[in-house]
Amino acid sequence: MSNTIIDTNFNFPNQKSVYKGKVREVYNINDDELVMIATDRLSAFDVVMPKGIPYKGQILNQIATKMMAATEDLVPNWLTATPDPNVAVGHLCDPFKVEMVIRGYMSGHAAREYKAGRRMLCGVLMPEGMKENDKFPEPIITPATKAEMGDHDEDISREDILKRGIVSEADYVVLEDYTRKLFQRGSDIAASRGLILVDTKYEFGKTKDGQIVLIDEIHTPDSSRYFYADGYQERQDKGESQKQLSKEFVRQWLIENNFQGLEGQTVPYMSDDYIETVSERYIELYENITGETFVKADVSNIQERIGANVLAYLG
Repeated sequence: MSNTIIDTNFNFPNQKSVYKGKVREVYNINDDELVMIATDRLSAFDVVMPKGIPYKGQILNQIATKMMAATEDLVPNWLTATPDPNVAVGHLCDPFKVEMVIRGYMSGHAAREYKAGRRMLCGVLMPEGMKENDKFPEPIITPATKAEMGDHDEDISREDILKRGIVSEADYVVLEDYTRKLFQRGSDIAASRGLILVDTKYEFGKTKDGQIVLIDEIHTPDSSRYFYADGYQERQDKGESQKQLSKEFVRQWLIENNFQGLEGQTVPYMSDDYIETVSERYIELYENITGETFVKADVSNIQERIGANVLAYLG
């Protein structure tokens, strides 16, 4: 699709390096600040799909920056500016090599583990007698190691993180505290929009002066799962699927088309019509999560627009 941004190759003033993640591309400016560009790439089962989704990068970036503004009184974050709908600029940070996953409900990966008969997830015991999408008595933190592009994130327990020295105990206590506070705030925001924040992940880093800050994305449909609150309990009582707001619908479509990112599997063909429906779902996600109408940015030449806006910001 010509109106998507799949890859960038900028050379900004004082640029030191570029890191390309599954969805975002991060430019290091003078070892001082980072320019993070949210592309329209779609990742599922740790595999990047061959086609981009129109407006997806803008949607993710704008939800994340709004949610950072809505939580900065609780947890400091890396963000300093948003010079373009697809771009966030912030402090250079040394990222922790773990993703802090927190789950309020037994869905997705947790439900798949539970169905397979496992009751321990990342060293946390899941109670007996639960059904898929039931609420946990208390939210559980189930961390994952941060994988390089093309690799899979792996579940890891708190004990293993500390034993392997991935994070110091003093820092990990802060990460847990921040994770719980952010999830509570995210749940409150979701409830005000008629939604349930089911599970999500947070990433953290350290600034040059040693401050632990929230980085990357927060409460987006790529990092979080939402249910509609209306009718949740009735659907649970009847054993019906929940109405979701997340990219789980893409995962389900891939599963139905025999793809789960496993060796030897091929990504199914995504028609332009299907991609258009995914784009529309992302816009629906944006409007439900933020409570605001989505305003499409000019996509006639996204590369040029982003380049010009970042250059103007960098001066």
